[in-house]
Amino acid sequence: MSKLVDKLCRFSKPSPQMGFRRASSESAAPTMLLIAGIRDGDVTGAKAIASSNVDAGLIFEQVEMGSLRQMAEATGSIPMGVFLGEGNSAKVAEIATSGCDFVVFDAKAPVETLEIKELGKFLAVEMSSGYDLIRPIGELEVDGVILVNRAPVLAIEHLLLCRRFGSMITKPILVEVASPTKADVSTLWEAGVDGIVVPPGQSLEQLSKLRETIASLPQRKRRWGGIGVTLPHYGGMVVEEEEAEEEEEEI
Repeated sequence: MSKLVDKLCRFSKPSPQMGFRRASSESAAPTMLLIAGIRDGDVTGAKAIASSNVDAGLIFEQVEMGSLRQMAEATGSIPMGVFLGEGNSAKVAEIATSGCDFVVFDAKAPVETLEIKELGKFLAVEMSSGYDLIRPIGELEVDGVILVNRAPVLAIEHLLLCRRFGSMITKPILVEVASPTKADVSTLWEAGVDGIVVPPGQSLEQLSKLRETIASLPQRKRRWGGIGVTLPHYGGMVVEEEEAEEEEEEI
Protein backbone atom coordinates (compact mmCIF):
# COMPACT_ATOMS: atom_id res chain seq x y z
CA MET A 1 0.00 0.00 0.00
CA SER A 2 1.08 3.58 -0.63
CA LYS A 3 2.67 5.12 2.47
CA LEU A 4 0.60 8.28 2.03
CA VAL A 5 -2.62 6.30 1.68
CA ASP A 6 -1.62 4.31 4.77
CA LYS A 7 -1.20 7.54 6.75
CA LEU A 8 -4.65 8.66 5.67
CA CYS A 9 -6.13 5.30 6.66
CA ARG A 10 -4.72 5.69 10.17
CA PHE A 11 -7.02 8.68 10.66
CA SER A 12 -9.97 6.37 11.21
CA LYS A 13 -8.11 3.94 13.46
CA PRO A 14 -7.62 4.91 17.11
CA SER A 15 -4.19 4.21 18.60
CA PRO A 16 -4.20 1.09 20.81
CA GLN A 17 -3.59 1.63 24.52
CA MET A 18 -2.70 -0.80 27.28
CA GLY A 19 -3.91 -0.35 30.84
CA PHE A 20 -4.39 3.20 32.03
CA ARG A 21 -1.33 4.73 30.36
CA ARG A 22 -1.85 7.83 28.29
CA ALA A 23 -1.04 7.37 24.61
CA SER A 24 2.24 9.00 23.59
CA SER A 25 2.28 11.94 21.19
CA GLU A 26 4.07 9.76 18.64
CA SER A 27 1.27 7.20 18.56
CA ALA A 28 -1.52 9.77 18.42
CA ALA A 29 -3.23 9.95 15.05
CA PRO A 30 -2.47 13.19 13.19
CA THR A 31 -5.27 15.69 12.71
CA MET A 32 -4.27 16.70 9.16
CA LEU A 33 -1.47 15.82 6.76
CA LEU A 34 1.03 18.28 5.31
CA ILE A 35 2.32 17.72 1.77
CA ALA A 36 5.10 19.97 0.47
CA GLY A 37 5.62 20.79 -3.19
CA ILE A 38 9.00 20.06 -4.79
CA ARG A 39 10.46 21.24 -8.08
CA ASP A 40 11.69 18.52 -10.42
CA GLY A 41 15.45 18.09 -10.25
CA ASP A 42 15.75 20.02 -6.99
CA VAL A 43 17.59 17.33 -5.03
CA THR A 44 18.64 19.83 -2.38
CA GLY A 45 15.03 20.83 -1.88
CA ALA A 46 14.01 17.18 -1.67
CA LYS A 47 16.57 16.56 1.06
CA ALA A 48 15.28 19.60 2.93
CA ILE A 49 11.74 18.23 2.68
CA ALA A 50 12.96 14.96 4.23
CA SER A 51 14.20 16.83 7.30
CA SER A 52 11.18 19.13 7.70
CA ASN A 53 8.78 16.61 9.28
CA VAL A 54 6.20 16.86 6.50
CA ASP A 55 4.07 13.84 5.60
CA ALA A 56 4.89 13.71 1.89
CA GLY A 57 6.46 15.58 -1.01
CA LEU A 58 4.88 16.23 -4.41
CA ILE A 59 6.61 17.16 -7.66
CA PHE A 60 4.23 19.64 -9.26
CA GLU A 61 5.51 20.14 -12.79
CA GLN A 62 6.41 17.75 -15.61
CA VAL A 63 9.06 15.36 -14.39
CA GLU A 64 12.17 14.06 -16.15
CA MET A 65 12.42 10.33 -15.55
CA GLY A 66 16.21 10.52 -15.29
CA SER A 67 16.05 12.53 -12.07
CA LEU A 68 13.03 10.84 -10.51
CA ARG A 69 14.89 8.02 -8.77
CA GLN A 70 17.42 10.52 -7.42
CA MET A 71 14.62 12.70 -6.10
CA ALA A 72 12.91 9.73 -4.44
CA GLU A 73 16.16 8.70 -2.75
CA ALA A 74 16.68 12.27 -1.52
CA THR A 75 13.33 12.32 0.30
CA GLY A 76 14.31 9.19 2.25
CA SER A 77 11.42 7.69 4.20
CA ILE A 78 9.11 10.58 3.29
CA PRO A 79 6.73 9.37 0.53
CA MET A 80 7.06 11.31 -2.72
CA GLY A 81 4.45 11.75 -5.42
CA VAL A 82 4.36 12.97 -9.00
CA PHE A 83 1.78 15.12 -10.75
CA LEU A 84 1.06 13.31 -14.03
CA GLY A 85 0.73 15.72 -16.92
CA GLU A 86 -0.62 15.00 -20.38
CA GLY A 87 1.27 12.24 -22.13
CA ASN A 88 2.81 10.80 -18.97
CA SER A 89 0.58 7.71 -18.70
CA ALA A 90 3.12 5.52 -20.50
CA LYS A 91 5.69 6.24 -17.79
CA VAL A 92 3.63 4.94 -14.89
CA ALA A 93 5.60 1.68 -14.73
CA GLU A 94 8.85 3.64 -14.52
CA ILE A 95 7.43 5.88 -11.83
CA ALA A 96 6.40 2.83 -9.78
CA THR A 97 9.92 1.37 -9.92
CA SER A 98 11.64 4.69 -9.16
CA GLY A 99 10.70 4.70 -5.51
CA CYS A 100 7.76 7.08 -5.84
CA ASP A 101 4.75 6.46 -3.61
CA PHE A 102 1.74 8.07 -5.30
CA VAL A 103 0.57 9.92 -8.40
CA VAL A 104 -1.76 12.87 -8.88
CA PHE A 105 -3.73 13.33 -12.10
CA ASP A 106 -6.66 15.38 -13.37
CA ALA A 107 -9.85 14.40 -15.20
CA LYS A 108 -8.11 14.65 -18.58
CA ALA A 109 -5.86 11.69 -17.81
CA PRO A 110 -6.46 8.46 -19.79
CA VAL A 111 -8.97 6.04 -18.30
CA GLU A 112 -6.15 3.50 -17.94
CA THR A 113 -4.73 5.69 -15.17
CA LEU A 114 -7.47 4.40 -12.87
CA GLU A 115 -6.06 0.88 -13.29
CA ILE A 116 -2.78 1.74 -11.55
CA LYS A 117 -2.19 -0.75 -8.74
CA GLU A 118 1.37 -0.06 -7.63
CA LEU A 119 0.89 3.56 -6.51
CA GLY A 120 -1.55 5.66 -4.52
CA LYS A 121 -3.96 7.56 -6.79
CA PHE A 122 -5.25 11.07 -6.17
CA LEU A 123 -7.56 13.01 -8.48
CA ALA A 124 -6.79 16.71 -8.85
CA VAL A 125 -9.93 18.84 -9.16
CA GLU A 126 -9.90 22.56 -9.94
CA MET A 127 -11.93 24.49 -7.40
CA SER A 128 -13.45 26.43 -10.29
CA SER A 129 -14.99 23.24 -11.70
CA GLY A 130 -18.20 23.70 -9.75
CA TYR A 131 -20.41 21.22 -7.95
CA ASP A 132 -21.84 19.03 -10.72
CA LEU A 133 -19.11 16.37 -10.68
CA ILE A 134 -18.74 15.92 -6.93
CA ARG A 135 -20.89 12.80 -6.57
CA PRO A 136 -19.45 11.01 -9.66
CA ILE A 137 -15.94 11.78 -8.38
CA GLY A 138 -16.77 9.96 -5.17
CA GLU A 139 -17.48 6.81 -7.19
CA LEU A 140 -14.10 6.73 -8.97
CA GLU A 141 -11.45 4.18 -7.99
CA VAL A 142 -9.06 6.72 -6.46
CA ASP A 143 -7.58 6.98 -2.96
CA GLY A 144 -8.37 10.64 -2.44
CA VAL A 145 -9.10 14.04 -3.96
CA ILE A 146 -6.84 17.09 -4.14
CA LEU A 147 -8.71 20.37 -4.58
CA VAL A 148 -6.45 22.65 -6.62
CA ASN A 149 -6.67 26.29 -5.58
CA ARG A 150 -5.02 28.74 -7.98
CA ALA A 151 -5.97 31.81 -5.94
CA PRO A 152 -3.33 33.43 -3.70
CA VAL A 153 -5.63 33.29 -0.67
CA LEU A 154 -8.29 30.94 0.66
CA ALA A 155 -11.72 32.47 0.03
CA ILE A 156 -15.14 31.68 1.47
CA GLU A 157 -16.21 30.09 -1.83
CA HIS A 158 -13.30 27.65 -1.49
CA LEU A 159 -14.38 26.78 2.02
CA LEU A 160 -17.95 26.17 0.83
CA LEU A 161 -16.67 23.81 -1.84
CA CYS A 162 -14.60 21.92 0.75
CA ARG A 163 -17.66 21.46 2.91
CA ARG A 164 -19.71 20.39 -0.10
CA PHE A 165 -17.15 17.76 -1.05
CA GLY A 166 -16.98 16.54 2.53
CA SER A 167 -20.76 16.10 2.70
CA MET A 168 -21.05 14.19 -0.57
CA ILE A 169 -18.00 11.89 -0.83
CA THR A 170 -16.33 9.56 1.63
CA LYS A 171 -12.78 9.81 0.29
CA PRO A 172 -9.96 11.81 1.93
CA ILE A 173 -9.85 15.43 0.80
CA LEU A 174 -6.64 17.42 0.45
CA VAL A 175 -6.56 21.12 -0.44
CA GLU A 176 -3.83 23.13 -2.14
CA VAL A 177 -3.20 26.46 -0.40
CA ALA A 178 -0.56 28.89 -1.65
CA SER A 179 0.42 30.44 1.69
CA PRO A 180 -1.75 28.96 4.44
CA THR A 181 -2.21 31.03 7.58
CA LYS A 182 -3.08 29.73 11.02
CA ALA A 183 -6.68 30.77 10.39
CA ASP A 184 -6.71 28.89 7.08
CA VAL A 185 -5.51 25.69 8.74
CA SER A 186 -8.09 25.93 11.51
CA THR A 187 -10.92 26.70 9.10
CA LEU A 188 -10.03 23.83 6.78
CA TRP A 189 -9.84 21.48 9.76
CA GLU A 190 -13.35 22.54 10.80
CA ALA A 191 -14.51 21.88 7.23
CA GLY A 192 -13.30 18.28 7.48
CA VAL A 193 -10.26 18.60 5.19
CA ASP A 194 -7.73 15.81 5.72
CA GLY A 195 -4.58 17.49 4.47
CA ILE A 196 -2.96 20.64 3.09
CA VAL A 197 -0.79 20.75 -0.02
CA VAL A 198 1.58 23.70 -0.29
CA PRO A 199 3.35 24.59 -3.57
CA PRO A 200 7.15 24.58 -4.02
CA GLY A 201 9.11 27.44 -2.52
CA GLN A 202 8.06 27.13 1.12
CA SER A 203 10.96 27.64 3.52
CA LEU A 204 11.78 25.13 6.25
CA GLU A 205 10.65 27.70 8.80
CA GLN A 206 7.26 28.04 7.12
CA LEU A 207 6.83 24.27 6.95
CA SER A 208 7.83 23.94 10.60
CA LYS A 209 5.25 26.55 11.66
CA LEU A 210 2.57 24.81 9.62
CA ARG A 211 3.40 21.51 11.28
CA GLU A 212 3.16 23.12 14.72
CA THR A 213 -0.19 24.67 13.84
CA ILE A 214 -1.55 21.33 12.62
CA ALA A 215 -0.21 19.53 15.70
CA SER A 216 -2.08 21.98 17.95
CA LEU A 217 -5.45 21.04 16.45
CA PRO A 218 -7.69 18.76 18.53
CA GLN A 219 -8.49 15.22 17.43
CA ARG A 220 -11.72 14.61 15.59
CA LYS A 221 -13.80 11.72 14.34
CA ARG A 222 -13.13 11.05 10.67
CA ARG A 223 -16.09 11.57 8.37
CA TRP A 224 -15.01 9.04 5.70
CA GLY A 225 -14.88 5.88 7.79
CA GLY A 226 -18.32 4.98 6.51
CA ILE A 227 -21.20 6.31 4.50
CA GLY A 228 -24.10 7.94 6.24
CA VAL A 229 -27.26 9.27 4.64
CA THR A 230 -29.49 11.90 6.19
CA LEU A 231 -33.00 12.09 4.79
CA PRO A 232 -35.21 15.17 5.13
CA HIS A 233 -37.88 14.87 7.81
CA TYR A 234 -41.31 16.30 7.17
CA GLY A 235 -43.15 14.70 10.06
CA GLY A 236 -44.25 17.98 11.63
CA MET A 237 -45.77 19.25 8.42
CA VAL A 238 -47.74 16.03 7.92
CA VAL A 239 -49.17 16.20 11.44
CA GLU A 240 -50.31 19.79 10.92
CA GLU A 241 -52.08 18.87 7.66
CA GLU A 242 -53.82 15.89 9.29
CA GLU A 243 -55.01 18.06 12.19
CA ALA A 244 -56.35 20.64 9.76
CA GLU A 245 -58.30 17.94 7.87
CA GLU A 246 -59.80 16.61 11.12
CA GLU A 247 -60.95 20.09 12.12
CA GLU A 248 -62.65 20.56 8.72
CA GLU A 249 -64.49 17.22 9.12
CA GLU A 250 -65.77 18.20 12.57
CA ILE A 251 -67.14 21.47 11.20
